[in-house]
Amino acid sequence: MSRIQEALCLAAALIAIAVLAIFDVIPAQVAQYAPLAMVPWLIRRPACAPRKA
Repeated sequence: MSRIQEALCLAAALIAIAVLAIFDVIPAQVAQYAPLAMVPWLIRRPACAPRKA
């Protein structure tokens, strides 16, 4: 998965959580911590990893 696809997937997940909070499917208190829950997913792949040629 490329970096652009990862960024789009992350954005879609965060938008979905926000929409679920708007329609009271999940509580707003839970939705406000969604970005913190995504941090391990962001740091999973090091930014300075060598690229394949």
